[in-house]
Amino acid sequence: MRKSTRLRWRNREVGLLIKSMAVGPIQANCYILGCEETREAAVIDPGGEADRILSSLAESSLTLKLILNTHGHFDHVAANRRVKEATAAQILIHALDAPMLDNLAASAATWGLSAENSPQPDRLVAEGDTVTFGKESLSVIHTPGHTPGGVSFHIDHMVFVGDTLFAGSVGRTDFPGGDAGTLKNSIQQKLFTLGDSVTVYPGHMGTTSIGQERQHNPFVGERGIL
Repeated sequence: MRKSTRLRWRNREVGLLIKSMAVGPIQANCYILGCEETREAAVIDPGGEADRILSSLAESSLTLKLILNTHGHFDHVAANRRVKEATAAQILIHALDAPMLDNLAASAATWGLSAENSPQPDRLVAEGDTVTFGKESLSVIHTPGHTPGGVSFHIDHMVFVGDTLFAGSVGRTDFPGGDAGTLKNSIQQKLFTLGDSVTVYPGHMGTTSIGQERQHNPFVGERGIL
């Protein structure tokens, strides 16, 4: 059963609107972030079902400015082309994953699925960069391991991590470019330093917290070894 779109306000005083939906045949999490004051928005990982994403933006009267790719796997970027064509939003991805955008159709075909290749990115992001829409800003954290150019987007007490970290698990490292030791370092040396109260928004399944994963994750937590 497909998950329904979930909507919540992070903080009415700050005014960041967050919507999440599971999209595409692999049900990757797509997140829409909107600035309440300006109605400008960013979408993180449009992995499919462009019409749903665009309808959700329209329902909330949001103008999309940024398409943020946490990494280049087709189930997270397959709707890049259609969403960009409809909105003229800029596509952002790390340089090391940018080449994947040219091979989405071939990658999806290995799973018996279909996908359109993405347009070229408008901007390459790197560790320490800031991306802004409306009055909201996200910090870029380079978190390789699942892919060489995997990134996470951090704002206040939230971090959007793609397939780097999950509730009770971690991203796969058996795909081309994956590396288990690098992934462990990304999680322990970068994500776990953000603070236990930070909510983790992963690329699949439900949310968790840095504290929960730091203490109990069986792969990278204090009680487990990757």
